[in-house]
Formats: sequence, C-alpha cells, structure tokens
Amino acid sequence: MPAIITLLTDYGTRDSYLAEVKGVLLANAPGAALVDVTHDIALGDLRAASYLLSRVWERFPRGTVHFVVVDPGVGSSRRALAAEARGRFFVAPDNGVLSPLPADARFVEVPVPADASPTFHGRDVFAPAAAQLVHGSALTHVGHVITDPYRSPLAAARQDGAAWVGEVVYIDRFGTLVTNLPGVAPGARIRVGGYDVGTLRRTFGDVKQGELVAFVGSNGTVEIAVRGGNAAGQLGVGVGAEVRS
Repeated sequence: MPAIITLLTDYGTRDSYLAEVKGVLLANAPGAALVDVTHDIALGDLRAASYLLSRVWERFPRGTVHFVVVDPGVGSSRRALAAEARGRFFVAPDNGVLSPLPADARFVEVPVPADASPTFHGRDVFAPAAAQLVHGSALTHVGHVITDPYRSPLAAARQDGAAWVGEVVYIDRFGTLVTNLPGVAPGARIRVGGYDVGTLRRTFGDVKQGELVAFVGSNGTVEIAVRGGNAAGQLGVGVGAEVRS
C-alpha cells in the first residue's frame, strides 16, 4: 500500500497554492497517495478545521500523515508543529487546530528554514516535514520535543438536570446543523436557537419534503436538517447556537 498524506486546508482550488504544496510533496515523497479531505474551509476557520480533523484522522491507517494547514497566523511567532498519535502523524501550525488529538499525543516544534516564505509555510515548512514523516523519519528528527502545544478543544455538551445542552459546532454544505449533543434517547425533543425541531428521528425520510428533522448523524451526535432544504438558511442559525434535548 502506498504511503498516504491527507490534506485539509482553506486554500481553495482557484489559485496555485494547493498545487504548489502537492508539487513539493510529490517531489519529496514520490509515489505517495495524496488524499484531499477538503480545501473549502472558510478562510481561517480553525473550529471547522479542528472538527473535520476530529472526524477523519483515525479512519486512515497507521502511518498516514495528516497535513492540516489553516493558518491565519502564518509568519507570526506561532510555532510550526509535527505530532504523532495512535500511529498517525500530523503537521500543522500551533493554533489549536490539532486540539482533537488525545492527551498522550507527542509534539515537536518544526524549525522554519531561513529561506521559507513568511506567507507560505504550507509549501515551505509543512510539506517538507510531511514528506520526511511519510518516509519514516522519527518525529524527533523533524523537530525538537515540546510539551505545551496550544489546545482549544471544541465545546462539550453538558447535562442540565434531565436535559442535555450543547451547541452547533459545524454546518455542512447541505446546511445541516451538526451539534455536539450525544446520541440522546429516541423520541427526545430537540430545540435549537429557540426553534422546536420536534422529536428525534432516525433519518431524513421520516419527515416530509421541506420539514425539519433531527437525527443522530454519522459521527454519533445530533444533527438538524431540512429534508430537501437548508436548515441553517431556513432557521437563520449558525455555529455556536444553543441546542437542547
């Protein structure tokens, strides 16, 4: 099986940035399989990047290198990191985007070459580090050990008496409101941002076209959608809105 490098960025595909990164990766790790997670994260949206990383990183085999570059602080004093957790490797800025990694993850600070562009560390710092790791270089050969990476974990749901209280943590391209509420009991009543969504259902097909529906999504948390529509647009609800069950 070829070595795998995944890419999760806010680069989009309009400009040459993504291609430049891939060029460096393929030049330094020929034969590696490059897997695009997404490049459509809103500019600098660290919460979205962190959430999507949390969904995908353990679904790839051990030895995979995850390139996670959403970097509004590029060129500043923020550190460049590489990390290892449960046999997978990561390169990313030290801005909290790696917060989903477990407490026993190991981190190193990657040195920034003197000739690296101060505005394009993805190409000049993180891509070469990812290529080193996919070749089997030890984490400590890529940088020096640190024990204080910046962490900014996504909010967790909490119990309020018999109820669960959480929030919308992500909105997908269909306008579905993805929450941090755990898979509550079937028939539980769901509210979001002051709207009564109704009782928890199994899937979209349990309501009529154009109706709101709450269900446990593929990541194991409650999601709110409009069958054939856009829940975020219809309700005017965004990330951070309160959700109750």
